[in-house]
Amino acid sequence: MKTKAVIFSLLFVMFMSSCSKRITYSSEFIAKTSGKYLYNQDDIIEIFYEDNSLFLKWRGAEKIKPVILAENEFFVPDMYKKFHFVQHPETKKRYLSIINKDDASKITYDYLKVERGYKTPSMHLKDKEFDEALEAYLAIQKEDSTNALIIESDFNRLGYKLLGKREYVNAINVFKINAALYPESENVYDSLADAYLRSGDSLNAYINYTKALEFNTRNSRAKKYVKAYNDKTN
Repeated sequence: MKTKAVIFSLLFVMFMSSCSKRITYSSEFIAKTSGKYLYNQDDIIEIFYEDNSLFLKWRGAEKIKPVILAENEFFVPDMYKKFHFVQHPETKKRYLSIINKDDASKITYDYLKVERGYKTPSMHLKDKEFDEALEAYLAIQKEDSTNALIIESDFNRLGYKLLGKREYVNAINVFKINAALYPESENVYDSLADAYLRSGDSLNAYINYTKALEFNTRNSRAKKYVKAYNDKTN
């Protein structure tokens, strides 16, 4: 059954592709629809035009060519969905909207068009804009503390990946984000202390190992470092 479903899907995509129309888009239409649309809190769909042809960028694919069905209707095989552009009658905000397969007249406002310079949290993180990234992640956490975009272990892995490349400042900033998101976790302070220690900052290593001990008095690494630091400075 699964094989049949795959074959059917491929045939459907091939059929849809054969239906693609050549549309001459007006400059006004291009101006209104080009840009970035928020697929989710950390994912962007970008619409752009080349030689009067519509394309998408999405999840690493730099140039997805949809099947054009009409001036304001296209099918994206990668998503297996039909879309059109809509504008909210009250807010006047623009959206990339999924066309309801059961009722095409039903309009939904799915993917909001955002300003040209908009960045997702991970974009801020990639660009080393740590304050902006933290602000965005805190907003996500406030809305949904279980969101998959703010998993403590993921930030920890990223921090240690940066440590492995000796990017100490960047690693410290990632661990700081983790500590701000999870202020009652022993591990975030242990990792932050480790990063400070590797960077040569013994005082901040001491401060964060001490903090880790507040949440877990059995942390042997933290106890050993705090004792050695106190013995040395007293």
